[in-house]
Amino acid sequence: MAELTQATATEVAYSPRSVQVWRALLNWLAFFFQIFSRFLRVLGHYPLLSSSSSSPPHDFKPLPAVELPEIEFSGTLEIAACDHPAADVPAAAADGVLEKFTVVLDLDETLVCAYETSSLPASLRNQATEAGLNVFELECVSSDKECEGKPKINYVTVFERPGLREFLKQVSTFADLILFTAGLEGYARPLVDIIDVENLFSHRLYRPSTTSTEYREHVKDLTCLSKDLCRTVIVDNNPFSFLLQPLNGIPCVPFYVGQPHDYQLLNVLLPLLKHLSLQKDVRPVLYEKFHMPEWFQKQGIPSSGRTS
Repeated sequence: MAELTQATATEVAYSPRSVQVWRALLNWLAFFFQIFSRFLRVLGHYPLLSSSSSSPPHDFKPLPAVELPEIEFSGTLEIAACDHPAADVPAAAADGVLEKFTVVLDLDETLVCAYETSSLPASLRNQATEAGLNVFELECVSSDKECEGKPKINYVTVFERPGLREFLKQVSTFADLILFTAGLEGYARPLVDIIDVENLFSHRLYRPSTTSTEYREHVKDLTCLSKDLCRTVIVDNNPFSFLLQPLNGIPCVPFYVGQPHDYQLLNVLLPLLKHLSLQKDVRPVLYEKFHMPEWFQKQGIPSSGRTS
């Protein structure tokens, strides 16, 4: 009986400690799960001033070509007529006169990826630097205010997409480059000053230039640039950015710091843009490649919510 009492007392004495051990173990497991999830998302929750509040599901056909599943599309596709004869032939072949070719580029996750410095693990930055990514620090003015009412300064680490500066230089030789970002100017302007030291962008548009629709906010309406969009394209990792002109959009693969061997700009986008620069009307070519109207219909956005 004495032995039983002693055993019971010992079990009771060690019970709280066992609970603590189990709690500690569970906390460590939860911590490692968070770290693992963060790496899987490649810090997807920490981009500064992201162009959208949530990342859309990328089941459209991004670059490089990935076949879309067959989608039953009701209705006819209408492409507005150009001011000049439209045909999927090189523009120079008709009369030797080329209309201006305009390339609109998104910023975050298309040309660069940026993170609050305080949230970026040093090991991840070191890995990116060792892999050859161009990295720089940035101080930018936030829309938030300090307690004293002074503008808050954010410290940002920016990673350039591989080949960025060469890409901008080459595209500028045959196209008018325009930056169109949903980021705030206090963040985007100093960033673009660094990546575009040669002032290759003819215009820079920031969040106030975007518009809100029934389906998404911060939509980039290309008609603010021109009424004739036959030779205008927009490159954006978020296709909802160009939902008003789906036939002018190029949905590119998003860029994150965990992708140091990304070759989208020079190997995929540049050849496509060169090909499009020779077309009288870029929209039939882009439709055949990406079928974006069908993709938007699959997302519940009818053709009435878009323009051609």
